[in-house]
Amino acid sequence: MRGFSRFLIATLSGLVLAVGVHIVSILATPHLAEQDAFAKVQSTLTAETAQIISAPGGENTWMPLPDPAIAVAACAFDLRDGPMRVSAKTGQNLLTFSFHKESGGVFFAVTDRAAVRGELEIVAMTARQLDEARAAEDENDPSRDVRIVAPEQQGFVIVRVAAPTASQRPQAEDAAKAVSCVTEQAEG
Repeated sequence: MRGFSRFLIATLSGLVLAVGVHIVSILATPHLAEQDAFAKVQSTLTAETAQIISAPGGENTWMPLPDPAIAVAACAFDLRDGPMRVSAKTGQNLLTFSFHKESGGVFFAVTDRAAVRGELEIVAMTARQLDEARAAEDENDPSRDVRIVAPEQQGFVIVRVAAPTASQRPQAEDAAKAVSCVTEQAEG
């Protein structure tokens, strides 16, 4: 029995060590990754419109298996330069936005159902910038913007436009590329 108990203790110790190493490696991966999603879309910081990141069969996609029925574009933002305004005109195809933190994770998502008269205006800002915008706002003419507070200074927006048929794919890509992502100048 003495040999079996040593074997059991060694096996359990090995399993505990393996589980510990596995958990640590999973938790450390986002911090050690060099090409995370933000790094891949960071080049869009200076662009004034969303840039297509998934073209089925295209050379410039970094998505593993792009869906041919969805045109995907992205805009990166840095709120240290001021709030970022995302503007889009809605059409007959489904249009969605998801706002992501630089460190990963979605903090806000919206569809074209939030549009007013066919236009959707979303302004991502810090809590301080929101306070400043509210203070400067005219009480008689309130803003119709969808204002969101970003939990981090940097992040990115993923724009998805559905193309129910293959023939609508070019229109979906055009709609995704037409989304405006402009940094508003910080006041003061």
